[in-house]
Amino acid sequence: MTMPFIIKHLGLQPYDTTWDAMQAFTNNRTPDTQDELWVVQHPPVFTQGLNGKAEHLLSTHPTIPLVQTDRGGQVTYHAPGQLIIYILMDLKRARLGAKDFVHRIENALIALLKEHYQLSAEARTDAPGVYVDGRKIASLGLKIRQFRSYHGLALNVDMDLEPFHWINPCGLVGMEMTQLSEHANEIDYAALENQALDMLRLHLSNTN
Repeated sequence: MTMPFIIKHLGLQPYDTTWDAMQAFTNNRTPDTQDELWVVQHPPVFTQGLNGKAEHLLSTHPTIPLVQTDRGGQVTYHAPGQLIIYILMDLKRARLGAKDFVHRIENALIALLKEHYQLSAEARTDAPGVYVDGRKIASLGLKIRQFRSYHGLALNVDMDLEPFHWINPCGLVGMEMTQLSEHANEIDYAALENQALDMLRLHLSNTN
């Protein structure tokens, strides 16, 4: 059984406070709690996954903090101009396994880029995320605890990509990053948010 998502547009928020809020929501939800999608942007921050390896942080920057977090995956970078959607979902109620959940998020992003921006993107079996011409345009980092998910996806839209050169993004040595602004002439950010939310709701609700 699936339920409609509650959508929350949080704007620009510190990473730490948003992470705390996700944990609190997940800890306090009940079997009847409605699932939520949180749309947010963060000030510049590096985040390191639960089992992240220090060698993937190639250099540091005095004004960009590094936060050790509890999601899966390795180190990544967040900053304004990146569309982040956190997915707080009861996977048991939706009858979704972890692998299927990841695939559905990737497929939603691939469909978004194809339908609205005529951009051919693909997933990789060895590294979660979405790629265009071999360069990474979207990253996934998730935490699933007692069949309840939090954290989510980050789609590069129109941001400063330079700090990605200071890390091995998601632990991928030599991985080049790209963003939607390099492939689309005009981007209406508010429209993009709604398009992404529609695709996620479509792909995550169709669980039969």
